[in-house]
Amino acid sequence: MNQSFNPSSHDFRMTKKLNRYLQELVDLGGSDLHIKANSPIYARINGDIVPLSTDTISKEDALLLAKELLRSRFNELAEQKDVDLIYSYDTKNRFRSNIFFQIDGVSAVFRVIPTEIKTIDELGLPEAVKKIADLHRGLVLVTGITGSGKSTTMAAILDEINRKRNAHIITIEDPVEFVHQNKNSIVNQRSLGQDTPSYARALRAALREDPDIIVIGEMRDLETIEMALHAAETGHLVFSTLHTLDAKETINRIISVFPSQEQNRIRIVLASVLESILSQRLVKTKDGGRAAALEILFKTERIASLIIDKSDSEISEAIEGGKIYGMQTFDQSLLDLYDKGIIDEEEALANATSKGDLKLKLKQVEATKKSADLVGEDGIIDLKL
Repeated sequence: MNQSFNPSSHDFRMTKKLNRYLQELVDLGGSDLHIKANSPIYARINGDIVPLSTDTISKEDALLLAKELLRSRFNELAEQKDVDLIYSYDTKNRFRSNIFFQIDGVSAVFRVIPTEIKTIDELGLPEAVKKIADLHRGLVLVTGITGSGKSTTMAAILDEINRKRNAHIITIEDPVEFVHQNKNSIVNQRSLGQDTPSYARALRAALREDPDIIVIGEMRDLETIEMALHAAETGHLVFSTLHTLDAKETINRIISVFPSQEQNRIRIVLASVLESILSQRLVKTKDGGRAAALEILFKTERIASLIIDKSDSEISEAIEGGKIYGMQTFDQSLLDLYDKGIIDEEEALANATSKGDLKLKLKQVEATKKSADLVGEDGIIDLKL
């Protein structure tokens, strides 16, 4: 494979073509652009993969695009077989990208990084999420599958803190997505690879950099998790993400990373420092957009006891009964979105944790609405209905 690339001898025709596809993606409100050798161009729009162009990118052109984008980093792709990067074609549009080899040649995926950080209210998140911005110590986890909006929610919470408090915020990300400007807080953002060789090294350094808040892009391994717990134990407010579906799985994932002889100790530590878990799924709305359904856990004495006592199976029940603290399960969130007319019954049931229970509650909502329609504002029953 020819790994040399001389920028002065190229017209960057593939980059120019890429920019046109990315602009079309942005204009359509899409989230991801997919380029694959010997394949048409695809995009993810409102959660669905759809054709964006009938143009077919040849194997040679896909390789050329990789060389144009990576330039001196192309050797890294040749050796590691995949590379992460942030790509911008102007000052308004930024994309998180991964370029990788697959059986037919080179592929690349570009994810839109919104330049505007939306507020908690603008995202339509529950009012209880604002409570997190008032925390001063402990561990907060935002979880969900890839593409569920974790980074967007995290950015909104950090922006709320940035506007309300005088604090020092350090983020360690892979890569930096949302760029936070100093408001009432000082924000230092470090990108893995560019500004630090590893999460662990950056975390160790962060503890010597007078932080109030430490943001870890993802808790990937035992060392990172242990250091995050230590940072929370020593009085810092620590944010991070995990690729888990709900609060119960999140707690299990953290504990299971450690050797069995350490797990009782970790349960005690986690019960002490854990302040909140936000687990997020994006659901399709009636108007063709997407909305966030959130399971929200806040630490209470009961939650802490369940973690220590290994009663993880009871955590969902505790969340469901903790509405007074701002907690809610996924099914409660879906029921609320349905009641507000944001999603339909089919979408609610498709994303439900317990379809049978939710279906019964949806029927109750409809029955209540029909009763309200029968009785007018003057309290007289309209028999014509």
